[in-house]
Amino acid sequence: MPADPVVPTVTVEDDPGGRTARRLVGIVVLIALVPVLYLLASPHNFFDLHIYMSAMRWWAEGNPLYDYVQPDRVQGELYFTYPPFAALLLRPFAGLRLGATVVIFTAFTLVAVLVTTWWLVTPVADRHRLSRWFAFGLAVPAVFAVESIRETITFGQINMLLIVLILADLLIAVPRGSRWAGVGIGLATALKLFPGIFIVYLLVSRRWRAAAVASATAAAATLLAAAIAPGDSWRFWTHELWATDRVGRTDYTGNQSLFGLLSRFFIPAEPNQLLWLGLVAIVAGYGLWRAARAARAGDELAGLTLTGLIGALASPISWTHHVYWFIPAIVLLVDAGLRQPAQGLPEQPLDQGRIEVGRERRTPLLVLAAVVYVCIAYGVVSYYDWGVAAERTNSPVEFILRNMYVLLALLLLFVLPIRRGIAPSPARAVPPPD
Repeated sequence: MPADPVVPTVTVEDDPGGRTARRLVGIVVLIALVPVLYLLASPHNFFDLHIYMSAMRWWAEGNPLYDYVQPDRVQGELYFTYPPFAALLLRPFAGLRLGATVVIFTAFTLVAVLVTTWWLVTPVADRHRLSRWFAFGLAVPAVFAVESIRETITFGQINMLLIVLILADLLIAVPRGSRWAGVGIGLATALKLFPGIFIVYLLVSRRWRAAAVASATAAAATLLAAAIAPGDSWRFWTHELWATDRVGRTDYTGNQSLFGLLSRFFIPAEPNQLLWLGLVAIVAGYGLWRAARAARAGDELAGLTLTGLIGALASPISWTHHVYWFIPAIVLLVDAGLRQPAQGLPEQPLDQGRIEVGRERRTPLLVLAAVVYVCIAYGVVSYYDWGVAAERTNSPVEFILRNMYVLLALLLLFVLPIRRGIAPSPARAVPPPD
């Protein structure tokens, strides 16, 4: 009796064409969802860019830069609040039509998101033997969907310029020991003081030369601005820098910092300054200790992510478009959750603060990554109108909604994994499937 014919079976692994099609469908679905999130969110119509350009025209007409004020229905009165060096870079745009400036700023933000996402995602794809372009294709629309990027684009903010400078320094120049390491952080600090926390990170991680270069660069840029605009520079550093009321209401829900959280409890009074400073000292001390451990372990991404979260928590005002640092945090959580030992080598341990991480504990990291992503895609202000009048936090649910980024940042300071033995994009013996 003849044997039954052997019928070949086709598995997913044997069907690269089907796998590619499914990948493309997934990317297309993500891309299609992004415009929906933008259309449903509160329209900002490049409001902050309007302030920048109006202030630059006011300044170009010979008026004091920091006298410019623009009314706002939520914040009251808003002023130009950036350091003089930022004003020097923005001044050439004063002669352009606003539409042209919108196109330039938006295009730069789009390119910056693409570049920084490539820097974050491709090392992870390499370690897991995935197609770089597939990982990048999934990540890009996911990044554009989160609230911090939505708000950066629709307000016309310059945040992604700072992110490019910081990541270029800490992911490329510092690990390579470049003589230029620190220049990016120094320029970012001169543009908008928040990045100065990364100079502290360079110090606690004992990158003395990079810290010195960053400090010298920030000082040189600041002195250049002082030489060109001495009166405005003197006024900024001696007065306007310390006037937080010029930036906006600290109790507004969009302020996702520790001071913002406290302000929403103490309305109509100001939060107790000693209480706030004590919390900042605890958060900064613990967070920088973990960031320094990450640097010593060779995990540059964990170190800079922890530092960015510290800066957002410690700053008196951290608007939602400032809190980019959840994006690299998600990359870390996914990488640690998926991480497999290299062939023939023992797996390197993960340091996750108070949580012991083994093979059986990787699923919680992926779940946490998903939770964080859903929260930052939904956001804290995009789909809510918390009203013009100052309002206290009145219920547990409202407390969570109005302080969601603060709570997530505090959680991540404790549980964000530190990956040991991370090598930058090692050569792969087996090419990833395309």
